[in-house]
Amino acid sequence: MTKLFAAGEPRPPFTPGLDLAEGFFTDLVRPMLEAHLPDMRYSAAVLAGGSDVLGFDTEMSMDHDWGPRVMLFLEREDFATRPQAIRALAMEHLPLAYRGYPLRIYAHEVRDIGARLRQRPNDPGLEPRIEIYTIHDFFQKQLGVDPDKPLSAADWLTMTHHRLRSMGDGRVFHDDVGIQTVRDRFCWYPHDVWLYVLASCWLRINEDETLTGRAGSAGDHLGSAVIAWHLIRDMMRLAFLMERSYPPYPKWLGSAFAQLQCAPTLLPLLERVGTASDWRERDGALATVYRKLAEMHNALELTPSVPCEPMRRGERPFTISQAGTIANALRREIHDPSVHAIAERWMIGSIDLFNDNHMLDDDPAQRPLLLKLYE
Repeated sequence: MTKLFAAGEPRPPFTPGLDLAEGFFTDLVRPMLEAHLPDMRYSAAVLAGGSDVLGFDTEMSMDHDWGPRVMLFLEREDFATRPQAIRALAMEHLPLAYRGYPLRIYAHEVRDIGARLRQRPNDPGLEPRIEIYTIHDFFQKQLGVDPDKPLSAADWLTMTHHRLRSMGDGRVFHDDVGIQTVRDRFCWYPHDVWLYVLASCWLRINEDETLTGRAGSAGDHLGSAVIAWHLIRDMMRLAFLMERSYPPYPKWLGSAFAQLQCAPTLLPLLERVGTASDWRERDGALATVYRKLAEMHNALELTPSVPCEPMRRGERPFTISQAGTIANALRREIHDPSVHAIAERWMIGSIDLFNDNHMLDDDPAQRPLLLKLYE
């Protein structure tokens, strides 16, 4: 969490982190490795966490865990001895700055946040940020699964969307040992797992869609708005899923949503739902969103075509979507026995859809507990 620059300290113009990382590797790290370890096979990339990996970093991002960096992935037989040699080479041969950004910003053995906050660039003990892994250990650490083994439905459902996305985002600069091949394994859900997650997301909408009007009609305007925002989040998630894109974590949910193909149409409609002055206006705005989402579902051709027009539930003056109909249609298309068994047990979807506590869902070490949900 080293800060690159103190307040008021001169700094170079902001460069997006991925561009800075690629330049750092191309201009400095690769020539160093070619000169001193020419026989070493490796891959180089920047993946996993960070706003820079998602492409959403700005000048504000520079205040913590940001700067020139690269991840090196070694073969298992090299990992026992080469990391220490690479770090020694970096300390001896790399300059103190690159494009005006300090390079000695990283201490690989320091994990205490307080200690990291007290560090300044080029302090004694700091080194260029070159993180070194094997591909197997990296994916085991980031996702909690063995990338060399087949993945079960439960494995897929207990990996969070934003971690899966972070494996596909970022950038690979060099690839001798096959990091891209492993990344490709996680690029999207198996078909029937996708159907299950889609159906579960539609059911979440089905459960809440009458509640915003009911709360508002009872005079609970704040409660109605809160429920509407829950629906907005679920409808945004659904749009990501329909476009085969993992949603990022909440900080960048809206930014990433704006990049979806459906965003030019859906974004202003969702904003109308969120800014509605009362439940009746909100109900009308929701009806328009429901219609668009049903049209998007039909365009996927995952099920026989379903009606798109919203409707009323009984005698109550609240609009509902075709969410239940769509969810059931999707369930009928699930043929994988392991996914079908989970769907028969309960339609809770992936870990992201039923849990909002990131202390649980974002800790891969807790996956053994979560796996039991799908057994």
